[in-house]
Amino acid sequence: MHTKKNALIFGGSSGIGLATVEALHACDVAITIADVKEPLHALGNHVQYVACDVCVPTEIEEAVAAATADAPLDWLVYSAGIQRYGSVVTTPLEEYDLVQKINTRGAFLACKSAIPAMVRGGSIVLVSSVQAIACQAGVAAYAASKGALESLMRAMAIDHAEDGIRINSVLPGTVDTPMVRSSVERFRGDTPSEHLLEQWGSNHPVGRVARPGEIANVITFLLREESSFLTGASYRVDGGLLAQLPVRL
Repeated sequence: MHTKKNALIFGGSSGIGLATVEALHACDVAITIADVKEPLHALGNHVQYVACDVCVPTEIEEAVAAATADAPLDWLVYSAGIQRYGSVVTTPLEEYDLVQKINTRGAFLACKSAIPAMVRGGSIVLVSSVQAIACQAGVAAYAASKGALESLMRAMAIDHAEDGIRINSVLPGTVDTPMVRSSVERFRGDTPSEHLLEQWGSNHPVGRVARPGEIANVITFLLREESSFLTGASYRVDGGLLAQLPVRL
């Protein structure tokens, strides 16, 4: 009998994905991490790792097969993603294509493979970004990928509501993840890394960047039965970032 919840986390080895794995592990969930790299530390019982490059469709299929070898899938989280900088003029086509492959096409393929293996009452959460709604300069490829991800989420939510599968997204602001730390190093110049991260945090009304676990808490809520009437919706977890006007009196 299928009693323990079964979850598959793409991009679960670091950042928001890893924080989600840790949150679900505390709830006694069977978890499969699908990522190009292994987690940096052991996560205990009922957690397995599958090497997966989301640019390769067969590797996504193999990850789903591994996750559902002993039980159907209850929960899917797509947290794989990369950030690249540039306008449409300065972004090389191959770099644009790579961003779309990982951030959007990978989510499409993960859901395409996983949904037929999910139980009725299953739930999917896609990790998007506030930049799907409003963006800074120089993020054309990334913003396009996250905007597409939001539309994909809504379309899938409508298509699979009759299957009893709910699909939502979270849109984080700035989060202290390896991806953001990499961006800090790119732009900090002579500014100490922690100082620049604090400056970016000050753009949020709460006055700081988010911790990965704070995003994972919302993801976990959207997976669980407590959110059973929620589907097709985007949840900003941005410390008030998009609620403010850039006007100072």
